[in-house]
Amino acid sequence: MYLNCHTYYSLRYGTFSETELLHLAQANHVTQVVLTDINNTSAALNFVRKAPEYNVRPILGLDFRNGVSQCFVGIAKNNEGYLELNNFLSRYLHEKKEIPVAAPKFEHAYVVYPFEKVVENNMSIFTENEFIGISISDLRRLPFSKILNLKDKLVVQQPVTFRNKGDFNAHRLLRAIDNNCLLSKLDKTEEGKEEEKMFPIQNLATVFSEYPFILENTERLMNACSISFDFSVDRSPQNQKTYLDSKEEDEVLLEKLCKEGLPYRYETVDQDILDRVSKELTLIKSMGFVSYFLLNWDIVSHARKQGFFYVGRGSGANSIVAYLLRITDVDPMELDLYFERFINLYRANPPDFDIDFSHRDRPEMTKYIFERFKNVALLGTYVTFKERGVIRELGKVFGLPKSEIDLLCEGRLDLSRIDEVSRLVLKYGRLIKDMPNYLSIHAGGILISEKPLHYFSATHMPPKGFPTVQFDMVIAEDVGLFKFDILGQRGLAKIREALDIIAYNQPEKKDTFDIHNIKKIKTDESVNTLVKTAQCMGCFYVESPAMRMLLKKLEVDNYLGLVAASSIIRPGVAKSGMMREYILRHRNPGRTEEKAHPVLLSIMPETYGVMVYQEDVIKVAHHFADLDLGEADVLRRGMSGKFRSREEFQKVKDKFIDNCRRKGESDDVIFEIWEQIASFAGYAFAKGHSASYAVESYQTLFLRAYFPLEYMVAVLNNGGGFYRPEFYVHEVRMLGGTVHPPCVNRSHYANAIYGTDVFIGFGFLRELESRVVERILKERAGNGSFLSLEDFLDRVLISVEQVDVLIRINAFRFTAINKHELLWKAYFFLSKGKKVDHPKLFPPKHQDFKIPELYTTHLEMAFTQLELLGFCLCSPFELLTEPPKNNRGSKDLEKYLGHHIDIYGYLVTVKNTRTHTGKSMHFATLVDQHGQVFDTVLFPPVAAKYNFRGKGIYRFYGKVVSEFGFLSIEVIKMQKQDYVQDPRYADMKTSTKVFENKKAEAKANRIL
Repeated sequence: MYLNCHTYYSLRYGTFSETELLHLAQANHVTQVVLTDINNTSAALNFVRKAPEYNVRPILGLDFRNGVSQCFVGIAKNNEGYLELNNFLSRYLHEKKEIPVAAPKFEHAYVVYPFEKVVENNMSIFTENEFIGISISDLRRLPFSKILNLKDKLVVQQPVTFRNKGDFNAHRLLRAIDNNCLLSKLDKTEEGKEEEKMFPIQNLATVFSEYPFILENTERLMNACSISFDFSVDRSPQNQKTYLDSKEEDEVLLEKLCKEGLPYRYETVDQDILDRVSKELTLIKSMGFVSYFLLNWDIVSHARKQGFFYVGRGSGANSIVAYLLRITDVDPMELDLYFERFINLYRANPPDFDIDFSHRDRPEMTKYIFERFKNVALLGTYVTFKERGVIRELGKVFGLPKSEIDLLCEGRLDLSRIDEVSRLVLKYGRLIKDMPNYLSIHAGGILISEKPLHYFSATHMPPKGFPTVQFDMVIAEDVGLFKFDILGQRGLAKIREALDIIAYNQPEKKDTFDIHNIKKIKTDESVNTLVKTAQCMGCFYVESPAMRMLLKKLEVDNYLGLVAASSIIRPGVAKSGMMREYILRHRNPGRTEEKAHPVLLSIMPETYGVMVYQEDVIKVAHHFADLDLGEADVLRRGMSGKFRSREEFQKVKDKFIDNCRRKGESDDVIFEIWEQIASFAGYAFAKGHSASYAVESYQTLFLRAYFPLEYMVAVLNNGGGFYRPEFYVHEVRMLGGTVHPPCVNRSHYANAIYGTDVFIGFGFLRELESRVVERILKERAGNGSFLSLEDFLDRVLISVEQVDVLIRINAFRFTAINKHELLWKAYFFLSKGKKVDHPKLFPPKHQDFKIPELYTTHLEMAFTQLELLGFCLCSPFELLTEPPKNNRGSKDLEKYLGHHIDIYGYLVTVKNTRTHTGKSMHFATLVDQHGQVFDTVLFPPVAAKYNFRGKGIYRFYGKVVSEFGFLSIEVIKMQKQDYVQDPRYADMKTSTKVFENKKAEAKANRIL
């Protein structure tokens, strides 16, 4: 009897989930329910999936509204009707148009107009599938309305939005948030009615007992509706079923592509390779995944034709077929990748291919996929109300000042002393926390389906401009829709841009190497030396302090070692304590025989019996605990964030323990191994995934080894990496480059390199407007370099504030005129009147102003760079009030091993962490006076005394220690060093002192 039920996917309106709606129906003895969220279908599939568990027959519909004004409710008679409703809604969502008052003619859907709208619009003629909805509150007015004569058209339309007073309160808060207004100012028309509740079916029948025909009409309508989706374990995939015209043609094409790929990938094709290909092809065909492989092949083939760089990752990297089709660059034979992690007979879902593109190329690839295939949409996701966001939103709704909201968000208020309003914010925040706030887009998921995607969901049109379904990845997989992950990655953009820079800066070398010749790069001595010495600044995935430390501890000097390191560093392995155990066994082979369980060692000999990769979970479950591959895969999925059935997972865990006990293993061993498995939750990499990362790492290491300056410029031009931009600029200097501040004649928006000279780009100037940059570059490209400041001001439309930025950063140093003089000139020049933005017929005459002799010191320049760029181009040690008392650096750590050292360092990065007892400690990476990096650790007693207070130079006193050959300093005490006062704003005494100290330097560098 309930034709108009809402969940919290009626965004910022509804108040509970689809499963809570089903529970409510069961509690009220309601056996069939129509889900009709407002302009949204997010809950629909899961509602249908879960309904049988509550003995409820699900029916799907939509509540079509403009804002909160209800136009009509559409109810699908069947799946075709649901498709019609989704087509209709999607058109209006895409075009952002208002929904019309009257519904179109639906062939397979009913339309229910609310009583109020029928009266308001004086509606009198209705088609066969159109009805008038009567709510409990409408019954008071019905006897006095002509509508009562339309007996065959009246149905029960009792909306369900709330369960209780708490839900209604949450609803009002959501409406205030949506309207961005104070709760006290919320218009009543923006709210639902508090009586929009579900009552026991008998009570509803009693209320409508005077009008039995309404109940009969309602039951007849609902009984005529039926909708179904296949959620069974052995469901068929709903992805596009064939690539060509038939399954047979697809299979022939896949085999042909594999044969063509063999000589490209392997110099010698032995029987093991052929057997692996045959095994995979047989399974791929039997599982119906041929088209999935061919679709991915089509995508990467187009990318190669366009010259786009990509990396294939995910479990698909375990497949030799994927390797032959060039979807991935990981050789599963070389790495002995576990095929059953990629695919097995117990898996209904196809392998996971994550294809990374440069963030610059990804939009073009997405566009291609939408144009190339018929039924395509982006995968949706939900952004929920999180704790701080809820407090911030409700703080505004209740009228709290921003300062109090900030304190509440940070948890810095004493809860026993907060006022009543703040207490309400926290209380009601719990009501809406974790509710969906708005729809968003999955990071890279694209659906390519056999049926139109509106068969499953309406689509909306986010700013990216591509239709996006209204459900997420988990429910997509439940119904058999498996995403294609097309991801954007800055690491690939760095590789691509580095190659472009090499082409113009060292054109004679651009054809001397192939960045895709991974086999050659992996054995390159110079590249492996960088890995072994951890000289990886700017390189993909291996540049962080933690990774640099791990590489040194493991003494990694080859590709396979880096594959292992890429996975060992993941939190799952580190958390279980197995990262340390792996290092110990790696460095001391005797320990492996002593500590490793014989079965685990036989399963994972290359990792010394330590679980490192996701597929190790499958191997251990299958070989150690005698679970079948399907059960082992349940464990593997349970370790990821995608898993849903905790009950199923618990059954497998119990069987794991029982099987091990039956085999005679002790509980100590069983639970130790189980804890290792559990520690992988959500964190472990598949080996193929790690191998894919390592391939990209090697490509970037190759570029750093042979084209370091070009590569570092590409890193800077693509958002840097783990560190702040100034440290990549520092690295350019350490690698032999000369770094110049922006120049109006040499710089571009991005950083540019000429030989070994690197010019900082205009984009780094925080205060310079992009439109000014565009004018400078356009004028320079069209009419040549600027000859003087006056020539520049004649040719470029610019305000005095913007030219001030360029002069202060020394962008006119080619004029050999002091920048203070240039500022005088600019102000005189631009104060004469409004600048005319058109070419002049004759060269203008300029007055020759007499300006006194002016100086600029090196310190002034450094502080100006700090202000405009965020960092200075000189050594920060030159800015200290007092010079360092010693010149010790990273090079001295070895001779001080086991002793105390006094050392200065410029802070690069700090990792704040906690011990298992909850005490704070810090790991810090710094640059010494000579430009080399060193590491420090502040254990809890020291961390309690000393804090890092932002970037700057610190003096440390501590003990040099070594762990597996990695040197660091255990800090005993530290002190932040003072910079000199900014000479541009210093008082007269300081200013005079600085001026005298720098006078000689200024005369020698007057062009500054």
